[in-house]
Amino acid sequence: MHLSEITHPNQLHGLSIRQLEDIARQIREKHLETVATSGGHLGPGLGVVELTIALYQTLDLDRDKVVWDVGHQAYPHKLVTGRYNHFHTLRQKDGVAGYLKRCENKFDHFGAGHASTSISAALGMALARDAKGEDYKCVAIIGDGSLTGGMALEAINHAGHLPKTNLMVILNDNEMSISRNVGAISRYLNKVRLSEPMQFISDNLEEQFKNLPFLGESLTPEMERVKEGMKRLAVPKVGAVIEELGFKYFGPIDGHNLQELIATFKQAHKVTGPVLVHVATVKGKGYEIAEKDQVGYHAQNPFNLATGKGHPASTPKPPKYSKVFAHTLTTLAQNNPKIIGITAAMATGTGLDKLQKKLPKQYIDVGIAEQHAVTLAAGLACEGMRPVAAIYSTFLQRAYDQVIHDVCIQNLPVFFCLDRAGIVGADGPTHQGMYDIAYLRCIPNMVIMAPKDEAELQRMVVTGINHTDGPIAMRYPRGNGVGVPLMEEGWEEIEIGKGEILRSGDDVLLLGYGTMVHPAMQVAEILSEHGVEATVVNARFVKPLDTELILPLAERIGKVVTLEEGCVMGGFGSAVLEALQDNDVLVPVKRLGVPDILVDHAKPDESKADLGLTSPQMAETILKSFFSSSKETPVVV
Repeated sequence: MHLSEITHPNQLHGLSIRQLEDIARQIREKHLETVATSGGHLGPGLGVVELTIALYQTLDLDRDKVVWDVGHQAYPHKLVTGRYNHFHTLRQKDGVAGYLKRCENKFDHFGAGHASTSISAALGMALARDAKGEDYKCVAIIGDGSLTGGMALEAINHAGHLPKTNLMVILNDNEMSISRNVGAISRYLNKVRLSEPMQFISDNLEEQFKNLPFLGESLTPEMERVKEGMKRLAVPKVGAVIEELGFKYFGPIDGHNLQELIATFKQAHKVTGPVLVHVATVKGKGYEIAEKDQVGYHAQNPFNLATGKGHPASTPKPPKYSKVFAHTLTTLAQNNPKIIGITAAMATGTGLDKLQKKLPKQYIDVGIAEQHAVTLAAGLACEGMRPVAAIYSTFLQRAYDQVIHDVCIQNLPVFFCLDRAGIVGADGPTHQGMYDIAYLRCIPNMVIMAPKDEAELQRMVVTGINHTDGPIAMRYPRGNGVGVPLMEEGWEEIEIGKGEILRSGDDVLLLGYGTMVHPAMQVAEILSEHGVEATVVNARFVKPLDTELILPLAERIGKVVTLEEGCVMGGFGSAVLEALQDNDVLVPVKRLGVPDILVDHAKPDESKADLGLTSPQMAETILKSFFSSSKETPVVV
């Protein structure tokens, strides 16, 4: 059978092991071919091919529910649920999403881009099933990296308290999140994976019992208990710990042995109550380059499949914001031992791997645990350290209470560095950094800033480190800078709450924030071509807002436009409107930003065009809003 013929996962039923192995081979080929062409997550999906096939052969997917944690490991799931012929559109505008989306496919039972949610969701489905008197299986698949998230442990704690609620949790144990896992749970699981006694018992013990006189093919309940007891004596007691929490434990089993997987899943389905199946897999399985570099090949831009190398850029690009941030922070940390960089399992994404390599004692990875990261930073700040919490904008949402309760209420000097702020592209709604301006600026004691370019980011890192009067946050985008020269030394901090005028004009005031300052200058040039002269201000700070600069300009010029790469509801434009209203400067204001919609996966430039946020589009909007009766409206191509 060819993979393209599989449009329903139930078509895997009845296939032989040899046929399933052939399907697995085809999945890996399609997976690699697609990601090499269009980019995407590589290692996670390659590691769960056999797991997916084996599980789906033991389920009826017309009834049973499967919840994948995070979702980027679910590419094999997508390929056996009717998306083979469209898989080449992966992560492209209007194409197959890189994560699971309930609206995309009936077999995507729960969407997720953030980790550690699957057990909670699957347990909720199981409780709904029981409340309605229905009968179907609920399965959560979670990686050992996601198991470091407190939400997953909360769900395990709850599920273990429900001995009559049938729920299967599959622990996909590959020793990795994006980087190698950290913490006591990971260390404990590694002891089990590497234990020769566990493997010997798993392979041989039951067969030896069956060969004893009078026992035959099945074990009595008494002998089953003896077998389990011997396993616990012979190996680290992860299974015993899980069972003390109320789960029946199976494993660890070879996650690339279809026969063993199918047999174990069938056995586990017969258990009443919650069950955990511990599956040992290899991230990047089947592509040797990815197996050897599991961090680097977690996700990839388009690359040469034969060599594993990325395609060289046609022209040199400016450095990425994350690299500029990491270089600046590491340079400062070398002269200040109080600086501590904190990441929540995103060392490479935030650039803190540079700090880790150069100054490991000034680096902390807490795992996928943003709540803990923030309160840990608060504790460090209490004792005079300078904690720098580098967390993606979308992931800081997970620690909102800790930002308020543990940092801002106590007015502790924690420096939040929010990477991937704004439109991030192919990862879609779960990863867009849309809400940080709105959700942070309403909290007392918080200072919030955003650089217009990579050089100003360097100065803001200095500003954040030197700000000891309370918490301060800096947002910056994914991707490359605008190409301005960087400063190698002599960085100066920026006065808190002070913006700057970049261009003067009497017809309209353009207030740009962060990544929208450079486009604001482009907009001003387009407006000038149509007889409209704009003053452009780089606001730098949304809180405190530079009202000493903005209010007189707004009152004199009489027309105001705010530009931001974030939600307009409660965002930078709202802050400006509030300041104008509170000071009785009643002038017309046009806010340009992201409206009250979810921004789907696409290239950032495509999303900005759809939202009317390209420079020509914004210029046309301004002309139509303020000058349509007296100025020529351009035809924007």
